[in-house]
Amino acid sequence: MQKSFRIILRYTSFIALLAVALPGYSAVPFTNSKNGLPTLAPLLHDVTPAVVNISVLTPSAIEDNPLFRDPFFRRFFDLPDQAARPERSAGSGVIVDAANGYVVTNYHVIKNARQVMVTLKDRRQFQAKLVGTDPGTDIAVLQIEAKDLQALRLGDSERLDVGDFVVAIGNPFGLGQTVTSGIVSALGRSGLDIEGYEDFIQTDASINPGNSGGALVDLKGELIGINTAIVGPSGASVGIGLAIPSVMVKAVLDQIVRFGEVRRGRLGASGEDITYDLAASLGLGSTEGAIISTVEPNSTAEKAGLRLRDVVTAVNGRPVRNSVDLRNKIGMTPIGETINLRLLREGKVINAKVKIAKPLDESGTEAETVPQLAGATVANLKSGSSRGKVEGVLVTKADANSPAWLHGLRPGDIIVGVNRRKVRTVQEFLAVLQTSKDVIVLNLLRGDFRLTLIIQ
Repeated sequence: MQKSFRIILRYTSFIALLAVALPGYSAVPFTNSKNGLPTLAPLLHDVTPAVVNISVLTPSAIEDNPLFRDPFFRRFFDLPDQAARPERSAGSGVIVDAANGYVVTNYHVIKNARQVMVTLKDRRQFQAKLVGTDPGTDIAVLQIEAKDLQALRLGDSERLDVGDFVVAIGNPFGLGQTVTSGIVSALGRSGLDIEGYEDFIQTDASINPGNSGGALVDLKGELIGINTAIVGPSGASVGIGLAIPSVMVKAVLDQIVRFGEVRRGRLGASGEDITYDLAASLGLGSTEGAIISTVEPNSTAEKAGLRLRDVVTAVNGRPVRNSVDLRNKIGMTPIGETINLRLLREGKVINAKVKIAKPLDESGTEAETVPQLAGATVANLKSGSSRGKVEGVLVTKADANSPAWLHGLRPGDIIVGVNRRKVRTVQEFLAVLQTSKDVIVLNLLRGDFRLTLIIQ
């Protein structure tokens, strides 16, 4: 009895300490359980109805293989004549707009889907309509027609700190809605080659297969991330879970709802990370920010007065941590919008307004179709292109909702490599594609940034 009392006292002291250390969370009802023990149950009662299960019907591997669709091939190998059954997989999603029925999930959850079913916590089921996708951030937006929905408020992920408590909600292994908890382990994770635009929140809250597209929630009950991936040798959680930050989710959501896609433009300038030695040589107080390394002639960046060795410290008032952070902020800005850059130039603070421009039309030859990427056409770059020494193949068209579009290709993309081989012309590009079998890995430029698309 005395031991139980000490345990309860420790829990109560721990929660009291949280209330003092985290005043923003002091209103969270930790001690409302019937037996007086600390609990997150009231918080979860409010937020879990906004997290849904997503069931996806996709073509089977046999259906996707043209050889298996050939009757002669099937008879020769004594394969059954009945049609292959479609495959069903499960993931998670988050209701972010109850009035319009918008649900955010991961692009990889609904990729190649024939049918998407959304199941609410109260077990109501709805067939979802695909509003749009953005493979570069691994985000997809669905819409369901339903009444009495409950949405999660979008929080500000840029206010997070390492050590903040978080809760992950999803549908791991198809077991049904499950909750795990942990802390923010790191911020701004990138360079993992998981997606094109990486700025992940890392958490030790367990994220397992089926959690993809689920919610990462803070102790105020606000959505601060969409669970998307894990890092581990076994394919299951080992304490390194990754979530797309809510600031990026909101930017993508707004554009997809407005345009059906994310329309990324170009700044006409690129940045690099600031090393310790570089910061010392420039007299900077820290390595935070990104230093301008190139400014293209006649670009909006040049017209706005950007110069080499300018240090970008903020975009629209939000601090810039490094070159990847700058790339992500530019990549989330719609074409035609003007951004405010705070710069450090020779010890002075300068503010510059730069308009995000459209990708340049740089095709110099007649466009050709790509059999392996139905719905897309490509062309050689013009000689003397504004991209300088960039060599590659320009995507001149990608029809909406075509296989090429759903795989992530967009008009204006410049394909510079296929399966780790450089391509400089359409002929080289098509020749490499002909030798590709199961997986095609495309390295491309979109605006000022590099992306990798994996096509299976």
